[in-house]
Amino acid sequence: MTKGIVFSGKNQVEIETAELPALGPEEVSGRTIVTLVSPGTELAWLAGDAFPLRPGYAAIFRAEELGASVIDIDVGDLLFCMGPHRSVQQVDFRHTLKLPSGLPAEVAVLARLAGVSMTTLMTTKARPGDVVVVTGAGPVGYLAAQLFRLSGYDVCVVDPDPIRRRQIESAGVRRAYSTMPFDDIAVAGKAALVVDCSGHEGAVLDGCRIVRPHGEVVLVGVPWRRMTDIHAHDVLHTVFNNFVHLRSGWEWEVPILAKAFRWEELLEGYNNVDQSVFSGFAKILSWLADGRIHTSGLIRRISPENPTAAYEALRLRSFEEPFIVFDWNSGTTT
Repeated sequence: MTKGIVFSGKNQVEIETAELPALGPEEVSGRTIVTLVSPGTELAWLAGDAFPLRPGYAAIFRAEELGASVIDIDVGDLLFCMGPHRSVQQVDFRHTLKLPSGLPAEVAVLARLAGVSMTTLMTTKARPGDVVVVTGAGPVGYLAAQLFRLSGYDVCVVDPDPIRRRQIESAGVRRAYSTMPFDDIAVAGKAALVVDCSGHEGAVLDGCRIVRPHGEVVLVGVPWRRMTDIHAHDVLHTVFNNFVHLRSGWEWEVPILAKAFRWEELLEGYNNVDQSVFSGFAKILSWLADGRIHTSGLIRRISPENPTAAYEALRLRSFEEPFIVFDWNSGTTT
């Protein structure tokens, strides 16, 4: 038996109880420690029209039951997975990663949000040392700036919120602007890449204007709703005349898992890629464990016992911390 959060209708959040199916031979299950909230996505789902919906983005759980075909996992291991807000996780063992020793669960679970922009880091034509502009310093943008900075890029961030700018500056990104820095000669016309994590069409247009010729503007943030009266012609004109490579930042552009060629599996396909979603997660977990991604003071742990209040606080932006995790060891949910 497990308890989980369900969006039962527009702006309606409940806790439901359910029975999980029998454990499959390649599945691992166990009690959840924390799950990660993706505020933009989950609030958009909650205000949408498709219900019921069982949200969740990532989880850390302790392995308790192993299917007969599970390998390289022991009972008691702490595991990362892309699981829902639920008191028990049950997933294919190939879609899990062991946590590095000593890495707190509430920090490790952030790997999921960092993975959103990791795909852009894997696929961009920009190279270390190039100027990268990240627009939007919410949870995804904050981590995107950290990843590109760690990888040797010259990173600056644009966000109108002074709290977010202060947080990103405290993490080592020296240049944080309230508006696009068109008057900064080190950025304007020099940026090789703009990573838009805002989903705001104004930020995208500004990105197309500030990027260097043949530079990239990658749409990582979801444009959930129209924010301005900008016309498509404004974007088209700028893209055409500035030779901009404007593209999607779809995080699933790379495979979830790399699959090498095997004769006996030929008809099942293979990709022979060096990079995958889970190879990205593994790198991020390592960087989190090494303390190379700054998270101190930026994580709020809350109980899932009153999810209505939790999502209302998210909607009102009552939490100063950018990262919100449900603590399934609190209350009676365990």
